[in-house]
Amino acid sequence: MLKGVLIDWGGVLTTSLTESLVEWIEADRIDPRHYREVMRALVTQAYGAGGEAGAGSVAENPIHALERGEIPILEFERDLAARLLTLDGGPPEADGLLTRMFAGFRPVEEMNEMLRLARVAGLSTCLVSNSWGDHYTREGWEAIFDAVVISGEVGMRKPEERIFHHALGLLALEPGQCVFVDDIEENITAARAVGLVGVHHTDPVATIAEMERLFGLPLRAARSAEQPPGR
Repeated sequence: MLKGVLIDWGGVLTTSLTESLVEWIEADRIDPRHYREVMRALVTQAYGAGGEAGAGSVAENPIHALERGEIPILEFERDLAARLLTLDGGPPEADGLLTRMFAGFRPVEEMNEMLRLARVAGLSTCLVSNSWGDHYTREGWEAIFDAVVISGEVGMRKPEERIFHHALGLLALEPGQCVFVDDIEENITAARAVGLVGVHHTDPVATIAEMERLFGLPLRAARSAEQPPGR
């Protein structure tokens, strides 16, 4: 019987990372083609075959070190800034780079409401997020989370098995009793290997519908009789 939800933050409970990055790239005048080349290499290494714990050194894989909290945020910002170019030909300002990157994150109300309704129905909930600095608002978290696991605070990251077991321990539940929701397919694959039920998030409507199917519960706010569809 399913009793719990483990869920990602950025791109799941918030608007997509892509939207936030577009705002930042425009504001900081980042060369978009060069940015894509740099990040494609770093992210592929972080979440592809080299994504397991202990793979690569800090120098080889700075994303791993950042997400586990093994290096200071400013050190990562300086490293990333040195790899990037602005349209003016120089590197962007390093200090506060990650804050600016994620400034465009906005809550997706229906996904947050889903979690609130899940808790009201008696399900246990836990945030499991890979952190690139502390860009979390944390406002209202007490209403939607029973536990919070942020990678840089616990020294482990998705897709490492140990972060899933850590989150499950906080909820006192077994893997087969929980659903894990994330927008990165590699993390879903890792969670399923642990025994969790994985839901690959692509959009709120599809995810909420799948969660309602899995739990057999209504997990969206009832539409007001005075509110016509589409508003």
